[in-house]
Amino acid sequence: MNFASYETLLFNRRGRVLEITMNRPDKLNAVDEAMHAELARVFVDASNDPDSDIVVLTGAGRAFSSGGDIDWMQQMIDQPGAFEKTAREAKQIVFSLLDCEKPVIAKLNGHATGLGATIALLCDVTFAADSARIGDPHVSVGFVAGDGGAVIWPQLVGYARAKEYLMTGDLLTAAEAERIGLINHAVPREQLDERVAQFADRLASGATKAIRWTKMSVNIGLRQLAHSIMDACIAYEALSNKTADHQEAVNAFREKRSPRFGGS
Repeated sequence: MNFASYETLLFNRRGRVLEITMNRPDKLNAVDEAMHAELARVFVDASNDPDSDIVVLTGAGRAFSSGGDIDWMQQMIDQPGAFEKTAREAKQIVFSLLDCEKPVIAKLNGHATGLGATIALLCDVTFAADSARIGDPHVSVGFVAGDGGAVIWPQLVGYARAKEYLMTGDLLTAAEAERIGLINHAVPREQLDERVAQFADRLASGATKAIRWTKMSVNIGLRQLAHSIMDACIAYEALSNKTADHQEAVNAFREKRSPRFGGS
């Protein structure tokens, strides 16, 4: 596969392991329009890549991904119809991750929030540095957690905990996320690369087709769930994109102050 057309993602091969790195380190790998479009197709390309059997997804610099880029949020508010493309891509990200036959390992080198958390949790196995935090603070910017958080969080931690964290936007430490079953492993930062490489190599040396098809068997229920509710989730998120509270949150972020929500 030729990955040269990607601008915001980096690719590295180690044997039959393909590592994909979100590469906006100066923005904590916040997802802008370009990265969103690339994430919507990269897991299809990775799935079709003949030279790999395992995929590792990580971030450059200090963060895995801090979620949506604030300037991009303003662009979606200002430009009529801009959210339609975003909505289409959001579903493609979720569906392509669940449809990818190859095991996808999330390596959380740092914080994973919002869409970053959604992508990490939709991966098959998640390792996090013990210094990382994870959460879905969509509501903190006046947004519905509609990009996949409502799909995956209840399946991992149950509906009660999922609603608590999605309605508050609170972040969890890696240790707490491991304790409640949100992620698989919280490990010392200096051991993260080695632990992920060992696990990836273990899968890569296993029975490739049996591992792939086991993943796909487990994902059948998740795929059905995602297809049944993503349209509604994205529609609610699109409605929240036009609320006064969302605009207030974007303004507050830019002005480095706390938002003053009015409920509209």
